[in-house]
Amino acid sequence: MTSVQVDKQHDGTDGAVGGGEGYQRGLGARQIQMIAIGGAIGTGLFLGAGKAIHKAGPSLILAYAIAGLVIFFIMRALGELLMYRPVSGSFSEYAREFVGPFAGFVTGWTYWLFWVVTGITEVTAAATYMTYWWDIPQWISALVFTVILYGANLISVKLFGELEFWFSMVKVTAIIGMILICAGILTVGFSDAGDTATVAHLWNQGGFFPNGVGSTLMTLQIVMFAFLAVELVGVTAGESKDPKTVLPKAINTVPWRIAVFYVGALIMILSVVPWTEFQPGVSPFVAAFEKMGLGVGAAIVNFVVLTAALSSCNSGMYSTGRMLRDLALNGQGPKVFTKLTKNGTPLLGTTFSAALMLVGVWINYVAPGKAFEYVVSFATISGMWAWIMILVCQIRYRAKANRGELPQSAFKAPGAPYTSWFALAFIIMVVVMMGIDEGARVSLYCAPAWGLLLGVAYLVLKSRNPEGAAFAKRS
Repeated sequence: MTSVQVDKQHDGTDGAVGGGEGYQRGLGARQIQMIAIGGAIGTGLFLGAGKAIHKAGPSLILAYAIAGLVIFFIMRALGELLMYRPVSGSFSEYAREFVGPFAGFVTGWTYWLFWVVTGITEVTAAATYMTYWWDIPQWISALVFTVILYGANLISVKLFGELEFWFSMVKVTAIIGMILICAGILTVGFSDAGDTATVAHLWNQGGFFPNGVGSTLMTLQIVMFAFLAVELVGVTAGESKDPKTVLPKAINTVPWRIAVFYVGALIMILSVVPWTEFQPGVSPFVAAFEKMGLGVGAAIVNFVVLTAALSSCNSGMYSTGRMLRDLALNGQGPKVFTKLTKNGTPLLGTTFSAALMLVGVWINYVAPGKAFEYVVSFATISGMWAWIMILVCQIRYRAKANRGELPQSAFKAPGAPYTSWFALAFIIMVVVMMGIDEGARVSLYCAPAWGLLLGVAYLVLKSRNPEGAAFAKRS
């Protein structure tokens, strides 16, 4: 890479290559911060934590804390790459540059599939939550939500940012409210749980590791699923108004977000209500409100988890269109996906992805409430692939930058490359745990099948478009 190329990349003067790649920079600091916060709070926390608490007890707090540290290492690695070159569709871009064109091809299509699958899962979850208030067929709610979010993503990136801002605001407010209520119960003693609430619940109900360290390790896949989508900040890089200022601030909030929304919330809930009273399949937030005798809390939490699901689906539609356009720009996807509307949105890419998400409407029609556990497991393994690529690319980038082959990033990951190697080892351990867990093992069977499909597709691409298959952008 020449110095001229580097300069063009960083000042955005290279049209489709640099800067926003034709996108409008419509996401401000307020929206980026909330997207970053919201990306770390989803149904994995609001619902998945119930099953994890049942397995691990209070030690789940430690699992979230350690996994949160790993997520911070991943996000700082991503931040270093983003400050080197902030681009939309960053994961596949960096994979192409630092690993190879096939890695970029696999990463782009896998991350696209991750969000399509996640969108199907989340819109179904949202439809299920609607039955709490109204007895209407789930498929109708799923269809309405899909159409509304699809329309919002086509209007402008600014509207997407506003929706995500308010979705995230609801989630953040709910968790902070829960923490304050629990703190009040522990100190003042009001509600039905006031007489029994004590932090001693964290070690008096069979100890901190009531089911052993092994059971805690087996919850890591659930824990990591809860953190999926935190990397979405990287996809917004091409549409951030001031990425070199906004993105580092958003990434540096990761530690306190995890400390408050995961570790803090679990400490409070498990101090007010003993872990033995939580059951899998039931939101620990709903269960905690019921134990406190605050019946209205169930309705409030149901609204919160509804917004969490819609937030995830909204993010999915946003990212899938950008990933398809990035693949198409590099000759690794249909050229028709390169087109943008006057508002700077990838119309056809978003439409194609939303159409596939309508599969969720069909599933809600033929089998409401079933067959989604395996889909979620596959979403986890495909989402972690993006994290692996981020870490590998950051390690290779840092090595090249230290040799003077590339410019140094203005936002270096602390402790790298050792922290990146540690995060990689942790992810590999989680994959091993998924292989041991019979319920999640099917996702590991699906992953090679998906890899084989991509391998065949890449060979076809090489035969029809050798230039696109060999294209390593800006390498």
